[in-house]
Amino acid sequence: MLMRFNILTFLFCVSYLIAQGQSGNNITIGTIDSLQSEILGEQRRIWVYTPNTGSQDIYASQSYPVVYLLDGPGHFYSVVGMIKQLSTTNGNMLCPEMIVVGIENTNRTRDLTPTMAKDGPAAEGSGGGEQFISFMEKELMPYIEANYPTQPYRMLIGHSFGGLTAMYTLMHHTDLFNAYIAIDPSMWWDNRRLLHETEKLLKTEDFTGTSLYLGIANTMPEDMTIKKLKRDTTDDTNHMRAIFELSKALDKNEKNGLTYKYKYYENDDHGSVPLITEYDALRFIFSFYPLKLNGADLNDATMLLANKITNHYSLISNKMGYTIQPPESLINGIGYGALQNDNFKQAEYFFKMNVANYPNSFNVYDSLGDYYAAIEDKGNAIKSFRHALSLRENEFSRNKLELLLKQ
Repeated sequence: MLMRFNILTFLFCVSYLIAQGQSGNNITIGTIDSLQSEILGEQRRIWVYTPNTGSQDIYASQSYPVVYLLDGPGHFYSVVGMIKQLSTTNGNMLCPEMIVVGIENTNRTRDLTPTMAKDGPAAEGSGGGEQFISFMEKELMPYIEANYPTQPYRMLIGHSFGGLTAMYTLMHHTDLFNAYIAIDPSMWWDNRRLLHETEKLLKTEDFTGTSLYLGIANTMPEDMTIKKLKRDTTDDTNHMRAIFELSKALDKNEKNGLTYKYKYYENDDHGSVPLITEYDALRFIFSFYPLKLNGADLNDATMLLANKITNHYSLISNKMGYTIQPPESLINGIGYGALQNDNFKQAEYFFKMNVANYPNSFNVYDSLGDYYAAIEDKGNAIKSFRHALSLRENEFSRNKLELLLKQ
């Protein structure tokens, strides 16, 4: 009897494969690296997470977009966990897998303030933002791109002073990153100097191809309301009022090409807002990323599914600015689903798609060998398993090859 390929079964199988991968008794999510900065005149430590889906023993190695995370150690674990979860949820990627580079602080006020304030508790030693951005652009990014498997898509995430730096970089070094997440940014800094600059630049500059998500925390005094806030002039509300003025400036200049969204988080304060903002920001910035498949798609006996997948990843590639192939694991799972349904034409198409896209993966030839074995093409099955073994010795292909040779 013909077995229908259930979409829940498919998603479970793919997510199970992705979930495997921690070996031994240790769970490691990143490494601490460092580089000497000539621009800043000091050694800078960075926390680096490189995606390891757990299936790298099976699937071909990849290269990834990069997230640069200010105040790195404070947000590293949550951001890495969030991206790891969203990029593998039920086998359907809600955002791409990404490298995360968390930048440790040495002198936070110096690095994360774009101008030197004349007065105030944090004024002394401030205003090194331009040098810090120069460090990121001319030293850190080249180092990451030389030593890690990167793609040309970058995101910057910053909170508080880090959010101020994110907004300053967006305004004055727009093309340095493709996407910015500014979390409760300190737009009050230096008598709102950056806020005033931003209001002008949003009117005159072209931000096409750039995304921004702005998260606003509830930092009002307990007896304050949003209605009262708009009329208030005290220092207690200056931080929040400045960010709301930023949101108004964004709305006034919708035709400058910037893709943006802002949200006020009434139930979160300055300390709790990063986590929820980062999640919402990733879902907004990568709203185009998920491939939405249903049971009808997976049970379709024609090539409509193949066209849907090809068109979707063409769209993603256009949005991200570089070629993105359908994930090897996804196509592998769909191929086996077609094989289970005795849809041999479709199975052949998907297995050969993976061979074309990932020619250095032993797994794609092992799967193609399974297809040939299923249609009783012993010669091509043997050829495929041998090719898999030439790329990497593995027990799966070896056992299947030996079985065929005995027949």
